[in-house]
Amino acid sequence: MQDIATIEDVEALLAGQDYVSPRALSTVVFLALRLGRPLFLEGEAGTGKTEIARALAAGLGRRLIRLQCYEGLDASSAVYEWNFAAQMVAIRTAEAQGNADRDVLTRELFGPDYLIERPLLQAMRPQEGGPPVLLIDELDRTDEPFEAFLLEALGDFQVTIPEIGTICAPEPPIVVLTSNRTREVHDALKRRCLYHWVDYPDYERELAILQARAPEAAEALSRQVVAFVQRLRTEDLFKKPGVAETIDWAKCLLALDVIDLSPEVIADTLGALLKYQDDIARIQGSEAARLLDEARAETT
Repeated sequence: MQDIATIEDVEALLAGQDYVSPRALSTVVFLALRLGRPLFLEGEAGTGKTEIARALAAGLGRRLIRLQCYEGLDASSAVYEWNFAAQMVAIRTAEAQGNADRDVLTRELFGPDYLIERPLLQAMRPQEGGPPVLLIDELDRTDEPFEAFLLEALGDFQVTIPEIGTICAPEPPIVVLTSNRTREVHDALKRRCLYHWVDYPDYERELAILQARAPEAAEALSRQVVAFVQRLRTEDLFKKPGVAETIDWAKCLLALDVIDLSPEVIADTLGALLKYQDDIARIQGSEAARLLDEARAETT
């Protein structure tokens, strides 16, 4: 595991995973690691929130455990499930062999052999290389009852399985929570965490990100791509492109052997940047040409 003693160590760790981190973000990551506090990252989709957890896990040599949140997610689905199919086979086998002692069978059926561990329980287990990085992704997709459960679980770093008992993490995992802010997350949960808003990067940082993630792109093309995307984000769009879309678009242009942007190329590849037809229709034609001219003016 890489030793993290300073904010500069965090910057170097993330840079080693091609994640270009601004100073404020590196600082809050350092504090989360030093103080053992969960890190709550909020911001628009595609700004690199999830990627921070991946970069941390890879840089620290830890396992990444991801809990992808969704509407209707409940505590049991996030912690554990019983392998009902295997339990039924075991019951029928015991009955066929005449070994259907109810108490013995119950202890066996609700033991470790039939337990399916979900992300929160996995994160409480000892891991090779040290405590894992637990990514609770898109928390805003869940509802308040799950938030309340999560508040308790992250407070004590333990979960309870009625048939087995309470399982407590010997060492707390490194916890990263993300939210796209489709709804407000309860203040009580935020208070347990260190908070940071992950915004769209400025031109220089986005260029550095693109050069790290698509180093095969010529510098001139990379500058045009970033300048165009930066201008595009100033438009009144239903969904502005994130950094992930910038990288995807650059890779699409490379696959097409594009060396210089043109309105025609932009029109043909807008689907890599924009994900709603109304946005695509708005930027087609003269609007794309105008934004490209403005982008070129900024890069010359």
